[in-house]
Amino acid sequence: MIEVNNLTKVKIKASFLITLAKKVLKGENRVKEDLSIAIVSAERIKDLNKNYRGINKPTDVLSFRGDIWEVIICPSEVKKNIDKFSANSTFQIELDRVLVHGILHILGYDHEGSKKEALLMNNKENKYLS
Repeated sequence: MIEVNNLTKVKIKASFLITLAKKVLKGENRVKEDLSIAIVSAERIKDLNKNYRGINKPTDVLSFRGDIWEVIICPSEVKKNIDKFSANSTFQIELDRVLVHGILHILGYDHEGSKKEALLMNNKENKYLS
């Protein structure tokens, strides 16, 4: 089961996020997992980032692995990524990117370890976003 909870006023097409999440989970042979995708404010994700990572600032995506996997996305931070990562990007492209990124973290991929791990995660992201 995959659910999307939009706790903001930003219009998000939940069906796009669900389709993409299913693609990643299927590609990683994890289709039976339950996933919750929450869309939250900058203030909320800042609180979560501080409490769970010790970083007192908002971030674009956080992910948590428990009985139900959770990906938490902040649209205002995602919008900042548009200029940061590509002049040809859009909100939807960046939203998709952070969703895939968050799911891959739950699955154990880590771009902050070695260069080899970062390359593997980047290649996986590109695969699912193509």
